[in-house]
Amino acid sequence: MNARPLTVMLVAAEASGDDRGAGLARALRRRLGEGVRFVGVGGARMAAEGVQSPFDIADLSIFGLLEGLLAYPKVVRRAEETAAVAAREKPDVAVLIDSWGFTLRVAQRLRRATPGLPLVKYVAPQVWASRPGRARTAARWYDLLLTILGFDAPAFEREGLKTVFVGNSTLVVDFATADPDRLRREIGAGADDPILLVLPGSRPVEIERVMPAFEDAVRLLKAERPNLQVVIPAASTVAEGVKARVAGWPFRAHVVEGEAAKRDAMKAATVALACSGTVTTELALAGCPMVVAYRLGPVTYAVLKRMIRTKYVTLFNIAAQDFVAPEMIQADCNGPDLARAIAMRLDDAGLRGRQVERQNAALLKMGRGGPDPNEAAADAILNLLKA
Repeated sequence: MNARPLTVMLVAAEASGDDRGAGLARALRRRLGEGVRFVGVGGARMAAEGVQSPFDIADLSIFGLLEGLLAYPKVVRRAEETAAVAAREKPDVAVLIDSWGFTLRVAQRLRRATPGLPLVKYVAPQVWASRPGRARTAARWYDLLLTILGFDAPAFEREGLKTVFVGNSTLVVDFATADPDRLRREIGAGADDPILLVLPGSRPVEIERVMPAFEDAVRLLKAERPNLQVVIPAASTVAEGVKARVAGWPFRAHVVEGEAAKRDAMKAATVALACSGTVTTELALAGCPMVVAYRLGPVTYAVLKRMIRTKYVTLFNIAAQDFVAPEMIQADCNGPDLARAIAMRLDDAGLRGRQVERQNAALLKMGRGGPDPNEAAADAILNLLKA
C-alpha cells in the first residue's frame, strides 16, 4: 500500500502571495516528488501547481480601514470556507502567506478546529513600521514565521515565535529569457520610441484610487511626446477591469498579460510609473528606473499617518534609507506631479542611469544574489515537520 502523500495547505489572498505559494509548491515538489500534494486557496499560479481554490481571491484584494470594515463579513465567510477545506483535506501543515487580516482569521479557525496542526506564517507583518502588537499576536497563533526581510526576526523572537529568514522570492525573478525587442515588435514601437510602463496595482481598490492620476499623468506626457509608447502589464486579479478602463482613454495604451509579457515590458521600459508594492522590486531587478505612487482612503491615511514609524514605503528605499525612487503618496499622487517626475527621467539618461545604480545597491542590501527563498522556505517547513 502506498503511503499517504504529505498534504500541504497553502493559503494566499493576493497576487504576490499567489506567486510565493506557487514557488514554494515547486520547491517542495522538487524534494518530495509524488510524495506531496497541495490544497488550499490561491490564484492562477498556485492553481497551476495543483491548488484548487474554492473561491476567486480577487474577493480578498482589500486595503484600507474603512474598506476592511465593510468587507469584514465577506472576509469571515471566506475564512470559514478556507477552514472547511482543511477539515475536508486534513493537511499535515498549513502555510498562510502574507495578507495579515485574512490569514490570521484562517489561523484562528484552524487552531481551534485542529490544535495539533502546525501553522506557518510566510511573510511577517511589518511591525517595525507600525502596529508592533502584531508580533505578540503572531506568536500566539503560529508555530513558525518565515520572514523575507533580514531585520524582521528580533521583534518576533522576543515574543517566543520561532523565526527563519528565507529572503524575498521576488529577488530571484529570472529575467534571463525576457526579450525587450519582442515587446517592441508586439506593440509596433520604433527602436527609439520611449516606453512608459504603467503598473496600477493588483487590487481593484488600487486601480480605483490611482488610475485617474496615472491617466492624467500619461495624458500630459503624451501631449509633449507623441511617440511615447504606453504599456500596462495587468495582474490577473484586475486584468478585465484595467482593460475596460484603458479602452476609454483618449490615447493608445497597450495592455499585456502574463509573466513573460510583463518581464519583456520591464526590460524594454524607459521609465515605469508603479503603484507601491512587490512590483517595485521586480522593476529594480529588471534595471528599470521608476516613480512610485500610492493613494489610500482618507480615513485610512489619516490613521496610518499617526501609526507609521518609517518615512519610506518602497522596500529598496527602506533598505537604502533614502528616496532612491521618488514616492508620490496621497496628495502628491496627482497627474501634474507624476508627469513632472517621469518627464525628468524620460529626458535625462544620466538621471536614469544613476537611479538604476542606486537601485542595484539597495537590492544587494535586501539580499540579491543569496540563496533561493523558495528553497529556504521549503527546507524550513520540512524541518518543522521533522521536529
